[in-house]
Amino acid sequence: MFFLHLLDFHHIFCLRVHLSVGPVSTCLSAQCPPVCRPRCSCLPMRALVFVALLFCLNDAATHQFTEEEMAALRQRIKSMFYHAYNSYLDNAFPYDELRPLTCDGQDTWGSFSLTLIDALDTLLVLGNRTEFQRVASLLQNTVDFDIDVNASVFETNIRVVGGLLSAHLLAGRAGMELEPGWPCSGPLLRMAEDAARKLLPAFQTPTGMPYGTVNLLHGVSATETPVTCTAGVGTFILEFATLSRLTGDETFENVARRALRALWKTRSDIGLVGNHIDILTKKWVAQDAGIGAGVDSYFEYLVKGAIMLQDEELLSMFREYDQAIQNYTRFDDWYLWVQMHKGTVSMPVFQSLEAFWPGLQSLLGNLDSAARTFQNYYSVWRQFGGLPEFYSIPQGYTVDKREGYPLRPELIESAMYLFRATGDHTYLQLGLDALESIERIAKTPCGYASVKDLRDHQLDNRMESFFLAETIKYLYLLFDPNHFLHGGGTEGVGSWEEGGEGGQCVLGAGGFIFNTEAHPLDPAALYCCSRHAQDRQELRDILLHLSQPAGKSGHQSKQHAEQTERPPPGQSDSIALKPGERKTSPLLSCPVQPFNARFSVLGQVFTEN
Repeated sequence: MFFLHLLDFHHIFCLRVHLSVGPVSTCLSAQCPPVCRPRCSCLPMRALVFVALLFCLNDAATHQFTEEEMAALRQRIKSMFYHAYNSYLDNAFPYDELRPLTCDGQDTWGSFSLTLIDALDTLLVLGNRTEFQRVASLLQNTVDFDIDVNASVFETNIRVVGGLLSAHLLAGRAGMELEPGWPCSGPLLRMAEDAARKLLPAFQTPTGMPYGTVNLLHGVSATETPVTCTAGVGTFILEFATLSRLTGDETFENVARRALRALWKTRSDIGLVGNHIDILTKKWVAQDAGIGAGVDSYFEYLVKGAIMLQDEELLSMFREYDQAIQNYTRFDDWYLWVQMHKGTVSMPVFQSLEAFWPGLQSLLGNLDSAARTFQNYYSVWRQFGGLPEFYSIPQGYTVDKREGYPLRPELIESAMYLFRATGDHTYLQLGLDALESIERIAKTPCGYASVKDLRDHQLDNRMESFFLAETIKYLYLLFDPNHFLHGGGTEGVGSWEEGGEGGQCVLGAGGFIFNTEAHPLDPAALYCCSRHAQDRQELRDILLHLSQPAGKSGHQSKQHAEQTERPPPGQSDSIALKPGERKTSPLLSCPVQPFNARFSVLGQVFTEN
């Protein structure tokens, strides 16, 4: 069923298999990349066949999933979700996370019912509008961010702020009662803004790069370490720009952009960034460069931020990074860790968090490279029934003390993107493999447990909130190509909803951007609210300008013009600003209709009717 020509066996970066299967009959050292050739071993022919049978995927043998099979798998995934979700509600709420071996709960990231916030939008993804409404109301009544707790700035942003923003933007589709002007206002949006404001003290540094931890009540401790990971600096633009565009407060987007630009300036002469940086001195403390843990979502947010905000600056940053990554860290479609200044290999390992990379590459159209890298990662999954945190590429085995699999979603996420891009059912097969592995290895009477050691499938007493937020969600979406998040839905392909003042915005029509915790954000909502804010500002400026009385003398007119920085209405000058001129903030703050719904002639304002 599976076969592989020896000379084509380039998926295995370097082979070192210890099998007592007879004398050596052939050797692959010549086929190994130079970086690991000294560590390659000669393999018996039977060992080669064994390894090929384990790792090789033959496209011709890929099972083609029917609609009925995919529907049945979606039901199985729903059952997985509710087994874990109900176990959390019954045994762990209001704690952050479920402990599935002892059937109780624990606080981990801040003591605000984290699993419930993280799982809220998954409820709607699975079609449960009733429970979404109940939990959204419950969170509004029970969650308080004015607490004396030290919280991770990074984790609070992606899980709490991201989860609340996503739930807010999906509230209309969930059938919740909406405030006038939604999505530019609403209780879940206010909760997200409240949580994000608790993080702002971390950004008050000379460089603009944030501290890693903040006390939600007292701000940054005087003894807080200035060393944080790269992702902890560069993973805010999606959530903070969304907040700024929805609320009109530019503070959030400004601090996120300042942090990104500061980090950009610290890259090495060969275009790479390290793993941990001192945010006060801008000195790199850990100089390993790669695409995995500590760095991953920084690159992810440059790409997704560029797409969501249509931002050429962010895309340009990523393209420069990508060129350096391809030049120095990529070897035979694996990505290694290298010294950021020299480009020499420092860790020839694959980390499970790197498995997001093929999906990210697919967003840029690099499908061939993405598919080859995905197959490398998939071969590791098939070897262990999951992705170990660290996998030694030269040895083809787990790294000591990094053998666990905490039910991470990254490979499933990449499968979803690549299936959407190619239609290749190989990616559905990964989804089925993941479903079977998690069910057989990680399921307990009280949920699903992290795998402590993939070699013998020992379990750990923890179910991270991202299992419900990401792993289940991406798995379900992989098998539901007509889902509304893909631009389809039960209401018909291209289903959408109205929003904004007067219902003039088209929302939910597709193009959702997932943050790094798999919380979908609708770019149309950002445009809707920022457009209305701009329209309101323009109309207020015009009305204020036209309402000013003409000066009685040249001296008075001149004095009045200097005070207002606007020409008196008696002049025939255009209301358009001259080069170098700036508008002052008007005092008028009364609510008005969007400017594009009216037009004015010499101060007379008419409605469309």
